[in-house]
Amino acid sequence: MQAINDFILAAAGQPWVLVLVLACCVIDGFFPPIPSESVVVGLAAVAATADVPNPWVLMLVAALGAFSGDNIAYLIGRKVGTTRWGWMRNPRMQSAFRWAGRELRKRPASLILVARFVPIGRVAVNLTAGFTHYPHLRFIGLTVLSATLWAGYSVGIGLFFGQWFEDNHLLGAAIAIICAVALGIMVDLGINRLRRRPPMVERMKEPEA
Repeated sequence: MQAINDFILAAAGQPWVLVLVLACCVIDGFFPPIPSESVVVGLAAVAATADVPNPWVLMLVAALGAFSGDNIAYLIGRKVGTTRWGWMRNPRMQSAFRWAGRELRKRPASLILVARFVPIGRVAVNLTAGFTHYPHLRFIGLTVLSATLWAGYSVGIGLFFGQWFEDNHLLGAAIAIICAVALGIMVDLGINRLRRRPPMVERMKEPEA
């Protein structure tokens, strides 16, 4: 375990870690299997006690990557639509695209902000926003805000839980990641309960009509 902790500390202090964070956050904007939350939260948990990487720099890089990824997804949706590739035609993704299209017509601003915290949700919303020609300048403004909030939330969760595990960075990172995922689901459930609507996660699982 000490060897693992030493490796984590050594890796966290390397400049290429921030490049990895940027790449994960960019790709995660249009390809959900990439775990950007896990990378950002895990590194923030290490930074809580090891001071590497710098939390403010980590937050800035994560926000820049998230913003870039969301807007790349928008442009992909605008250029190629939502059926070009096989993973797009997956029934679950198609259901998510249909749901995103309906919601964008009703409450676009709140949808774009909330969707950033739900991996599959943000991909569906970003691509659909481009496909439906939602105004790009307005989308840019909203994604600046959503990326900043998401990066601050992810780093904050990591710092908060990471400081409890000064001697075990692996455990601190793991618990921080689990809590971040759980809180993200709770936020989605809470917001949608206030609106008396099914939660985003459940709506994306609705079968095709």
